[in-house]
Amino acid sequence: MIECRNIAKGKGKGELIVSSEPISFLGGVNPETGEIIDPNHELKGQIIKDKVLFIPGGKGSTVGSYVIFQMMKNNTAPKAIICLNAEPIIATGAIMSDIPMVDSPSETKDLVNGALVEVDGDEGIITIL
Repeated sequence: MIECRNIAKGKGKGELIVSSEPISFLGGVNPETGEIIDPNHELKGQIIKDKVLFIPGGKGSTVGSYVIFQMMKNNTAPKAIICLNAEPIIATGAIMSDIPMVDSPSETKDLVNGALVEVDGDEGIITIL
């Protein structure tokens, strides 16, 4: 069990997809498919739909919050989001979209690509399954 700060309520579980780079949802993610389309991003071509996304944080325009909301409406959003340091763009998008979100995990060594995790945004806990 990894303790975190809770940002957006709810529980979500799935396969972890990890990036060492922040993501801009506006122009960096296709809300129709959930694909990372930023040509300079390390996850280019990866699909975040139904995954648990672990990123340092977000970047770019505040419109990114609405892109996350559009992904939820399109059923292409991640199941949960983990950030090292949440910032308002992603936090607002997660809250508006009912996507569980936490930040500041107490440890990260087990948060690796492909790990099956559950994020509890109510309690601020990540469980490796």
